[in-house]
Formats: sequence, C-alpha cells, structure tokens
Amino acid sequence: MVNHEIFMKECIVLAKKGIMNVSPNPMVGCVIVYKDKIISSGYHKEYGGNHAEVNAIENSIDKKILSKSTLYVNLEPCSHYGQTPPCCNLIVKYNIPNVVIGTEDPCSLVKGNGIKYLIENKVNVICGILENKCKKLNKRFFIYQKNKRPYIILKWAKSKDGYIAPKDQEKSFWMTSNKSKKKVHQWRSEEDSILVGTKTVVKDNPELTVREISGKNPIRIVIDRDLSLDLKRKIFNQQSETIIFNDKINLTTKNLIYVKSDFKNLVEDILNKLYNLKVISLIVEGGKYTIDKFISSNNWDEARVFTSEKTLITGIMSPTIKCNPSKTKNIDSDKLDIYFND
Repeated sequence: MVNHEIFMKECIVLAKKGIMNVSPNPMVGCVIVYKDKIISSGYHKEYGGNHAEVNAIENSIDKKILSKSTLYVNLEPCSHYGQTPPCCNLIVKYNIPNVVIGTEDPCSLVKGNGIKYLIENKVNVICGILENKCKKLNKRFFIYQKNKRPYIILKWAKSKDGYIAPKDQEKSFWMTSNKSKKKVHQWRSEEDSILVGTKTVVKDNPELTVREISGKNPIRIVIDRDLSLDLKRKIFNQQSETIIFNDKINLTTKNLIYVKSDFKNLVEDILNKLYNLKVISLIVEGGKYTIDKFISSNNWDEARVFTSEKTLITGIMSPTIKCNPSKTKNIDSDKLDIYFND
C-alpha cells in the first residue's frame, strides 16, 4: 500500500518555497513518483511563471516513465488558460496515469473542472490527501477566493500592564525586543500589504518595509481621509508602492496611488478595493482605532499580539479580542499570542 501522505508532505514542503513570490496565486508543490520513489519535483516559483506540475514534468530526466508514474500535487491542477497553459493538458499529454491531489481549488475557474478533465481523459484521480494541511498552507488564497477579500492579520504590541502606546506620545516608540522586530519584518515580507491609520503615521513615522531582513516590501496602505499627512513622512518614500485611502481624489503619481473611499463603510470599502486589486493578504499594524474597526466589523482572520516586559503605568489601552489564543510562545523577553477567528 502506497503511503500517499508521505509524498503529499513533500509537495507542501516544496510549495512553501514560493511564499514571497507567487501571490496572488496559491503556493503549489508537485512530486512525480515511480516505483515508490520520487523521480522529479517542482514548485510554483513566481507569479506568471510555470506552475508546479509543469516544472516537475520538465525536470523529469526520463519522460518515457511518466506514463507509469503518479503525480502528486497539493492543489487541483488547473484546466483553463491564464498566465500559463492548463496543467491538466500537459498531464494528459504525457499519459501520466495517476494523479493524487491534496485539495480542490476554490477558484471558480478551476473548482472541480481540473479533476473532471483528468477523469474524462482516463486519469485515475485521488483527492483529499492531507486536505486540511493543504488548505491551511493556502489559507490566504482560500479566504480571498471564498470571502472576496484579503486574508487579514491584525498585529500589535502591548505593555505588560496592557497599553499599546504612551498617552502623550511625541516620537516613535518601539514596544518589543529587536528579535521581535526582526520577526515582524519577516511577516511583512510574506504578505501582500500592510495598513496603518493617520495617527500611527503622525506618531511613529513608520517606513513599513522589511529593512531588518532580506525580502520583498509589502504594498503600504495608509488611511488619510483629508490628505493631511506630510509627504515627507517615511511611508511616502520610494521604497514601495503606497496606497492612500482618502475622501478627496483618485490619482496615481509615481509610486503613490490615491484611492477615494466610502468612509461610512470604510473597512468593507477598503477590502473590496483590495480584492479588486488582487491583494490576497493584509497586515493591519495600527493604531488602536484602526485595529478596533476591523475587530468590531469582524473582518479579521488572525491576530498576532506581543506582550512586552515594559510597563507604561498610563497610556492608550490595547485592543482586545474575545477569544483565547491558539498559540503562545516567547521571543526573547516578549510573549507572542496568536489568535484565529474560526
């Protein structure tokens, strides 16, 4: 009896290599197995590039034994023309007789059609191997497809006595350790975008880049209703594309994109516009007022909350979430709680 889970785990490991480069596509890995041994593998490396199945087939040294092999992939192969030709066509072309799939693709262009095409072309298909792990791997993509909005991560840091910032903050204030700061920059590199409100820009003057690590900068997003922010602020530099949601204008100039928004339904309007821009993930990093807007409208999927050893005595109270953390770990002197909005 072949242990399909062993090979599906390999697909998941491969898929994760694309985390910073494939959005808005999902992360996909693929292995081809002959006589219980992996003879070739591949993963989706970048948006617009070959899909995992194509790379695995092309990496196969002996194409003749593909007709006696089994192809494993964590997400249903596509059957439509997009940035690249359909993967299903290539599988059938090489007469690969068996395909084992982790989970069905939620995208309406694919959803079940890839599986149907393979079966109609006499391919033996097994679906649902490590299904939950495969869905978790691409949780951003699944939320984007099903909920028509980005996957939303709330992030903040609070003092030991429960404050998110000093009461009369006049300059940039960092709550956590340098190691935690580096972790935050790693998170930024893994997501499409990061959002802050006007007050956070005024008080912290954040750059919202990944300067602490090697990786790509997220799209920066700021809410500036009256366009009151000074363009000399770091968030408006040339390091990354920046979207400014406002009540005045629609305009693009250099790397700045001004988007006129509905401030009566701001959170929903922002999420709808980001969906249309194919932004599949969003970190909401501050401040308290902005984070509370996402919490109160129940527009969040995950929250990452640092608790520092620092005490402030007084200040701005931290946002609160009415559930228990799913994970807790320590990073230097800081505690990190991770919540999921199940």
